[in-house]
Amino acid sequence: MFAMTRPLTGIAVCVVLAGCVQMPPPPTPVQIQSVQTREYEESKQVVFASVMSVFQDLGYIVNSADLATGFITTEGLATGEIGILEWLLNTSQVSQTRATAFIEEVDDKTRVRLNFVETWQESRGDGQARRRDRPILEGEVYENAFDRIENAIFVRSG
Repeated sequence: MFAMTRPLTGIAVCVVLAGCVQMPPPPTPVQIQSVQTREYEESKQVVFASVMSVFQDLGYIVNSADLATGFITTEGLATGEIGILEWLLNTSQVSQTRATAFIEEVDDKTRVRLNFVETWQESRGDGQARRRDRPILEGEVYENAFDRIENAIFVRSG
């Protein structure tokens, strides 16, 4: 009997300890904006063209772009999986990353704010569909994009 309660006690201790772990608080809007925004000392035209070029280099399809408003909308290629379970349930799942950029002149600088969102869409054979969006908040994603934008600006202003 004692040998049987020992594993159960170990599991109970693990569950209690896991419940004590605090999750970090979600980032504040100011923290998110800080990660998503950079300023450059180049004209809006040069920065806009550089952002467009980087989106295309990263494999995004530009849906709309307007220099006057400074707004660019893009979407990545959709990827889907159809495994045996999806085939049996007559469902399909597609994931896609969407990105937007807002480019504006502020004093003598040009400010860029990027936003990346991951989207999942599930369709069923009976015609029902469901979509989920998740903002991508990992700083590395934005750092990578801004590094590429900075390089593109350097090449264009060369």
